[in-house]
Amino acid sequence: MGAAAVADDGFDFRPGAQVPLAGAGGQTAATNALASAAYRDGWDAGLDTILKADNEYHKSTIKPPKAWASIFKPNLGEAFCRAVEARMLGGARKPLIQSFGADPQTVVEHCLAASRIRRERDRKLRWITFLCGVVFLPGMLLWLGLFQLRKLLAGKEGKSASWMGTAMLVGVALAALVLMFRLPYTGFWAYYLRGMIIAPALGWFLARRICTATAVDLRSRWDGLLSGGGIAAKIPEAVPGNPGEKAAEELRHQLAKLTAEDRSNSVFYAGPKGVLGMGTRWGNWQLAEELVPKDGSAEIHPFRSWDVVRAIHDRLTQIHRGPLHTGGFPVPDVKHWIVTPVGEGAAEVTRPSGDVVDTFQIKPHEIIRICNEQQFGAGNRHYLGIQWPLWDGQLVITMMVTVTVLHETLRIEVTGHALGPVHGLFTTKSEAQKIEVPKSVRFWETVERVLPVCDTSEVVRLMVRAPLTWYPPILEWLGGKLVLPEPFGARHVWAGSMWRHRFMADDAMRAATPVLRVVHAAAMRVLEENGCDTDRFTNRSMIVSGMVQEPSPRKADVYDA
Repeated sequence: MGAAAVADDGFDFRPGAQVPLAGAGGQTAATNALASAAYRDGWDAGLDTILKADNEYHKSTIKPPKAWASIFKPNLGEAFCRAVEARMLGGARKPLIQSFGADPQTVVEHCLAASRIRRERDRKLRWITFLCGVVFLPGMLLWLGLFQLRKLLAGKEGKSASWMGTAMLVGVALAALVLMFRLPYTGFWAYYLRGMIIAPALGWFLARRICTATAVDLRSRWDGLLSGGGIAAKIPEAVPGNPGEKAAEELRHQLAKLTAEDRSNSVFYAGPKGVLGMGTRWGNWQLAEELVPKDGSAEIHPFRSWDVVRAIHDRLTQIHRGPLHTGGFPVPDVKHWIVTPVGEGAAEVTRPSGDVVDTFQIKPHEIIRICNEQQFGAGNRHYLGIQWPLWDGQLVITMMVTVTVLHETLRIEVTGHALGPVHGLFTTKSEAQKIEVPKSVRFWETVERVLPVCDTSEVVRLMVRAPLTWYPPILEWLGGKLVLPEPFGARHVWAGSMWRHRFMADDAMRAATPVLRVVHAAAMRVLEENGCDTDRFTNRSMIVSGMVQEPSPRKADVYDA
């Protein structure tokens, strides 16, 4: 698994209570919205719909099915579960991007639970396919050929092709019904030929009842998650019953590893894409002045960048406390981040490894070293971040602070990052398919008729896929698959724009001014304690404070040079 994986093993077996991190609560909306995709089945869950949810920086791709095997094409729920499980739980998977404002382990657990429900359905369908299909193989192939031909015709433009396929299917069914009573054979072959016609139809009837029951269960879980509740994900395969169950133990270990990596203090800056997982930089404010001693002093007392950063950290942790009881900020998550630069089109990222990393966390002494020494040239950089997951995780506001000292100039830079809500595709509930039909007597009036959850084509598709679900690569080769965008994180790749939401935009811009003033106040205190002349810094701070009175969002990561 590589040096990074070896360095991070062992985190799952540390004793002690599991203490939730600050800011981890109240993030159910984004998590449930993403998890609901695992249960999406039926006519309104086409795989192509997920392309609408991709943002401008991260694009999913869909591997199309074979031209002659489109009946094997998965729907959104099936493809989503398969892609997320393989990407986030694979033994040799690439590093993941943190899902700020969401819980990726919960999303994966719901994918596993949905896959388990489908496996139970497919197990029943396999028996029906064997008894009613494989035993009467010529008849099953005939019916499948007709359905595949109908599907190909229905995929063409115009309704005439679709009606032609349906008419052909009905015509062949009537011809087969007539031939049942006028067969040229007698004895065993006569009964077998009749079975070829009847058994696949009987299997379809039984399969339809199973598929409908499963679809209703999946849709109830889908709607339950979006309503704020729902049934908890059950994954007994991740609970080892004895020390010999290696598969269950490995799955449990991978889930714990996923959570540990999501809490890592290492992030990646991808140019115009911003900090991966935090969103693009919408604003930046800088305070830079010369370090000179006070009047009458020969020199200033020596101090380091970390001294300023530590003072800013202490003040930011108290930013939710104010002189008035008016609500104000919730308790923030203040954290030291190590930022690694990656290319804009990077297909993967590499997390720091070695003795300075423990369970995906860069150790404090290495953070201090980077803060004080790596301010110019190659290498990772240190940022102090204050973060608020708001709107149940649908909005993530992050303000990043970096302090640099080059020659005699102290520079304090504050940047604002914002991650918008999950795309609306994930927040839509299930909807019954309806068609308008004329009334029997008043034919000039129409009425809506609710169609079954699983129509004939859907039942046939599930029955055809069921015998192959035990080995997903075959299904992916035949029916295609979903390829997730890289570098992948369960939250940022499907984040929409928060600037179109009035209150979310207000929250992001209102956070800039108090954070900036707290940062400047903490820095001025350190400068005064160390004998620096703060007049220039104070004047510059007042200018920056005036500029931030009306912050305007812009693409600060795009340098128009």
